Amino acid sequence: MKARVTDRPTRRRFLKKTAQTAAAVFGVPHLVPGSVFGAHAPSGRINLGFIGAGNQSRVDVPAFLRHDDVQVVAVCDVNTGSHGYSHPKHYLGREPVRKQVEAYYAAKAGLGKYRGCDAYNDFRQLLARDDVDAVAIVTPDHWHAAMTVMAAKAGKDIYCQKPMTLTIADGQEMIKAVRQYKRVFQTGSQYRSKRFVRFGCELVRNGRIGRLKKITTLVAKNNMVGPGPGWKPMPVPEGFGYDMWLGPAREVPYHKDRCLYRFRFIRDYSGGQTTNFGAHSNDIAQWGCGTDDTGPVEIEDLGAEWPPRGSLFNTATRVHFRARYANGVELTCLTKAPWMGTRFEGTQGWIDCGWKKLTTHPKSLKKSKIAPGELHLPRSSDHYRNFLDSVKSREDPISPVEIGHRTASLCHLGNIAMLLGRKVQWDPDREQFVNDDEANRMVSRPMRPPWHL
Repeated sequence: MKARVTDRPTRRRFLKKTAQTAAAVFGVPHLVPGSVFGAHAPSGRINLGFIGAGNQSRVDVPAFLRHDDVQVVAVCDVNTGSHGYSHPKHYLGREPVRKQVEAYYAAKAGLGKYRGCDAYNDFRQLLARDDVDAVAIVTPDHWHAAMTVMAAKAGKDIYCQKPMTLTIADGQEMIKAVRQYKRVFQTGSQYRSKRFVRFGCELVRNGRIGRLKKITTLVAKNNMVGPGPGWKPMPVPEGFGYDMWLGPAREVPYHKDRCLYRFRFIRDYSGGQTTNFGAHSNDIAQWGCGTDDTGPVEIEDLGAEWPPRGSLFNTATRVHFRARYANGVELTCLTKAPWMGTRFEGTQGWIDCGWKKLTTHPKSLKKSKIAPGELHLPRSSDHYRNFLDSVKSREDPISPVEIGHRTASLCHLGNIAMLLGRKVQWDPDREQFVNDDEANRMVSRPMRPPWHL
């Protein structure tokens, strides 16, 4: 993808500005970018830019700010600032988040003001800054692939929110870019950094429930209802860059329920709750099943339900599909309360990694110990800290690009089978459907020019 960047800040101008800001606000120039010192800077500081200042930024921005070796130097969003996200009271966008960042640093320094976080409406301007070491991509799913590829080419390490991709082909291209440019990539599937999830998967992998036979994964029901057939376009609000928001997606009329948080329920931009909550529950399933480097061989629709034809929202209102792996394990994904959960059933018991806790049968499994000679899964107690440590060590984090791709692919396969309303055969090595041209056409989607991979 060729990027045309306007208003590119020069390195000299930015370093001068940063040094002046540090001296004025803190009295000492300790906010000099870590990249000034090279890969092994004495300060160890990581300069971070946020691409996306919407609903998930409410979690990700504070999670990164609390680490002393991170400096958030820029935020980017096509929305200047507005309500209309997952909760009516939430006021988000590039200016509210920029102010949040600067208020945090001002409070941390014990002073009334801080100026040192820039705001952009075009992510290419942020990527053009050579003082930015890493980016957090917190945008709708349809932007993840293009932004990741461009960030990798620009030499940035990447924390990308889940689900990692919009299509299976997107993930293949993201892997190529991350590995070609030797970047660190963390998928935002933070349940891999939960102790009870890791322990539950270790119990399964070490045979505590006997031979694994069945996995059930849960996704939440839709928490938004969009306009039905006959919906009418609306004027684009002031301060919202709608064409840039669409980006690689097809050009369509604006409606307030198309963007911000509600993009989740429109297939042009996301895969509904299958990819939203499924990016957690199915990720845990992949980890416990030992299939991080592969996928199922057969996927079947079990009666998914959809909005009326012509509705703005067009992702499944009821998820229900089954996937079978080559080792005989069957996974069933369905819409059911609570919001998210993964149950492993074996010949000698079961383990349930729920929303916030681990439940086992027999109960004694919770007191089981994983011996030194048994399989121990990678450990992380903080998904963001794990990424930052990996940026410094140059080793893969707990949820690297290949794992994020395989988890997202499982979700996409489920959506494809449900859309087709039938059973499909999948070759996880070649990443193609077997003798099924109709299904294979759904592995990728065209991008609207000038965007391409």
